[in-house]
Amino acid sequence: MPGSRDDLTRLRVALTAFFALDGFVFAGWVVRIPDIKEQTGASAGALGMALLGVSAGAVVTMTLTGRLCRRYGSHPVTVVCAVLLCLSVALPPLTHSALALGAVLLLFGSAYGGINVAFNSAAVDLVAVLRRPVMPSFHAAFSLGGMVGAGLGGLVAGSLSPARHLLALTLTGLLVTLVAGRALLRCEPAAPPYRTPREPDGAEPGPDGRTRRLVLTFGLIALCTAYGEGAMADWGALHLKEDLGASPGLAAAGYSCFALAMTVGRLTGTTLLERLGRTPTLVAGGTVAVAGMLLGSLAPSVWAALFGFAVTGLGLANLFPVAVERAGALGGPGGVATASTLGYGGMLLGPPAIGFLAEWFTLRAALTSVAVLAALAVLVALTTGRAAASR
Repeated sequence: MPGSRDDLTRLRVALTAFFALDGFVFAGWVVRIPDIKEQTGASAGALGMALLGVSAGAVVTMTLTGRLCRRYGSHPVTVVCAVLLCLSVALPPLTHSALALGAVLLLFGSAYGGINVAFNSAAVDLVAVLRRPVMPSFHAAFSLGGMVGAGLGGLVAGSLSPARHLLALTLTGLLVTLVAGRALLRCEPAAPPYRTPREPDGAEPGPDGRTRRLVLTFGLIALCTAYGEGAMADWGALHLKEDLGASPGLAAAGYSCFALAMTVGRLTGTTLLERLGRTPTLVAGGTVAVAGMLLGSLAPSVWAALFGFAVTGLGLANLFPVAVERAGALGGPGGVATASTLGYGGMLLGPPAIGFLAEWFTLRAALTSVAVLAALAVLVALTTGRAAASR
């Protein structure tokens, strides 16, 4: 493990840079979804099917990433996936059909899923070594990157084509990967105290049945809350533009408001967790998210919807990082992989689900499903908190 406080600080800074890069690139893509939809001529249902390519690629890669991290280490896997993510984000503007869009999003989703499992695994190990609940700070970097990416996307939406905009993201992302990647590869991985001795055949002992159930419930919390993040990223701008008549720039600001609120919530997350504890933080956050999303999806005006998006972001801010950290503390690396896969599966499966619901009902009605899933997360958090406290 890193041998000094300075080593741990350098590792934390390098990981933070990759979290921010991931949010920046992903937000840059999502704010151009309305333009890509128009370019391909896809209906809401067809766009939902194309977005399923992101989900499919991510789920397959997440299944493999844990093994790759165990074999090669989470740091090299993070760097390789970052390169693939930056290269693949330039591909969607080159497509002119929903089928072609789905194919390139399969590659984008593979890189996105891989990097998220890899750097979350490294971050959970580091949190355990530091013995402080700093996981929200890493996810704050993701949200900050998303806010900046969405904000810049909104500014250039009227002047730059999607192709030029996303190519600029590729070049910027590769530059950041070069700098942060060199720093990350020079850092020794953190060795958390929950590491257990290996069995004679080299395998790590598995958790007991009760621990596995707790890990799965924390993964379910991550899924419910990440569903809302994915829905806001892929459909928030479209809701503001098509349902409320917002301009392209103002529509892009919807995700910026959401990401800014998440950033603020996560920057204060460590203090909140230290003062309130994990279960009260999860319950309060989920309740706030329910109220915010009902306002954001049903509001009759753009400005009320933007306020609702911001409240939703504040409520969801710390739910996902707390769920992943607790799953890792209970189940070790396997717990991290399980919760991350379920969580990011929710983020990536949410958008196509919203697309199908919008096709059957309306986009407004479809977005209320975010509030329903947040309410479910509150109920699961209450049950899981009592179970974890009894251990």
